[in-house]
Amino acid sequence: MTTRQGRRRRFEELYARAAERKGGEAALEGLLGGPRSARYLAQLPEDRYLAEFSRKVFQSGFVWRVVDQKWDGFEELFWGFDVDKLLLMPDDMLERKASDPKIIRNFTKVKSIRDNAMMIDVTRRRENMPFGKFVASWPADDTVGLWLYLKRHGSRLGGNTGPFALRTLGVDTFLLTRDVEGYLRQHGVVEGGITSQRALRAAQDFFNGLREESGRSLCELSRLVSFNFGENRVGIDVDSN
Repeated sequence: MTTRQGRRRRFEELYARAAERKGGEAALEGLLGGPRSARYLAQLPEDRYLAEFSRKVFQSGFVWRVVDQKWDGFEELFWGFDVDKLLLMPDDMLERKASDPKIIRNFTKVKSIRDNAMMIDVTRRRENMPFGKFVASWPADDTVGLWLYLKRHGSRLGGNTGPFALRTLGVDTFLLTRDVEGYLRQHGVVEGGITSQRALRAAQDFFNGLREESGRSLCELSRLVSFNFGENRVGIDVDSN
């Protein structure tokens, strides 16, 4: 069996098993979703990128529902995540805002808001383009490269935080959730630490191959893989797969 045939067969097997576990093809298609267009991402205001990065930073290791309940307070306190205004915020003002009861009072995470505003500003100046266009133009076959960029140049955007933010924003990315990681390990795609360069590149190559043969987005493929492993949960949040 050629590599191309093997990949096609693997996709077909993934799809068939996921459809069986989720109640048929129609039900499965309703769960898969898809990414936003490059045009949408390029035109998305920079404050929305910063807002989602910040939301995911606060949701990391915390109850997401509580963060969502307080989010209006975040939007109000940080001027709708206006990047240029946040760049001018002095340290003493940042400290005062970090103690405001309207938000979750965690100074380290609050500080990341301004730090990531700086990352967006540095990126747009260096690349001579809006941050949204920078994200939209990132090579589709190197998603993990964008993850690593956010980790290296941003604040608290490593691990799954940056990738989850990108997925929520509509960027076409797979996610290394517990179920996805479990499948990749079970089938010998990755070994050792999941965040190692070797593991990340192996995962990227795996999903690139499936995308080439199936014509499906990385978002869809990531969810298909997750539906093939672990418990067959009903009513799951597809944004976490």
